[in-house]
Amino acid sequence: MMRWILAILLPLSGPTISAQDFPSRPIRLIVPFPPGGSTDNYARLLARELTSAWNQTVVVDNRPGATGIIGTQTVRQATPDGYTLLFTSNTGHVLGPLLRSTPPFDSIKDFTPISIAVRFPLYLIIHPSIPARTLAEFITYAKANDGKLNYASSGEGGYSHVAALLFNAATGIKATHIPYKGAAPAQLAVVAGEAQYRFDNIGTSHPLVIAGKLRGLAITGKSRSPAVPDVPTAAEAGVRGLEGVLTWLGMLGPAGLPDALVNRINTEVVRIMRSPEVVKRVARDGYELAANTPAQFRAEMLQEQSVLVKVIEEQGLKIQ
Repeated sequence: MMRWILAILLPLSGPTISAQDFPSRPIRLIVPFPPGGSTDNYARLLARELTSAWNQTVVVDNRPGATGIIGTQTVRQATPDGYTLLFTSNTGHVLGPLLRSTPPFDSIKDFTPISIAVRFPLYLIIHPSIPARTLAEFITYAKANDGKLNYASSGEGGYSHVAALLFNAATGIKATHIPYKGAAPAQLAVVAGEAQYRFDNIGTSHPLVIAGKLRGLAITGKSRSPAVPDVPTAAEAGVRGLEGVLTWLGMLGPAGLPDALVNRINTEVVRIMRSPEVVKRVARDGYELAANTPAQFRAEMLQEQSVLVKVIEEQGLKIQ
């Protein structure tokens, strides 16, 4: 009789997930942006190191589109077993949904935070043909060429877009927005002269500044970056309103991911990010190491949401 009862009840209990045995098969790490940007670069770094640590392949799967929404929805709908994870930025995960009349997902309730890897300011870069060496000179030039300049973003409603909107509003610049499908093509547009300026990240854009293909004028945030110590903040140069504009890159899973798996994945991500080699790379890229806990990640998203809601209302920002 007991065997008969167990035969009925065991299938109803659902599969159990053992953190000790995880992973037992390949893992898919979804990046909701194209290859070549900072999100993709750090996802590949983590995928490589996690593959080595777990002796199971971690595959980066780029699913770009709609400023991160397409790839993010893939993870939201996945089984919470740890085999489909998300590596994204606050551009696509927090800011993007808030700008839409009907948010496609809840950044917190629909996901399980694992860890923020890094944070970084945005870097105002311009095409070197523009006769400006300082932020003040660029503002003067842009206002003298009212409506003639284009600015590139990684996608409509992303941080690079919103940073430019805030910058334009603070300075009185009128320019045309050209959204691209990710950071890499947006950066290339400025290099090629299709767009004249963009808010980018230091790690991928400053080598092009050094090579003379771009010119860097200022960064967002409250303090200068050790990676570009000679570049002032926008506030230093007299432009207020960009002090809180920072990007983070982090890993999440679907909602309902078991705590044991969350802790196992978080432990490895933190270990990798705090390794001497990665710490050096983070500093070289001009980023700030985060490598925080799931609870800290969730708290940061909650705070960020409350701040962004106010900014969006004050600026009247919305996309369809």
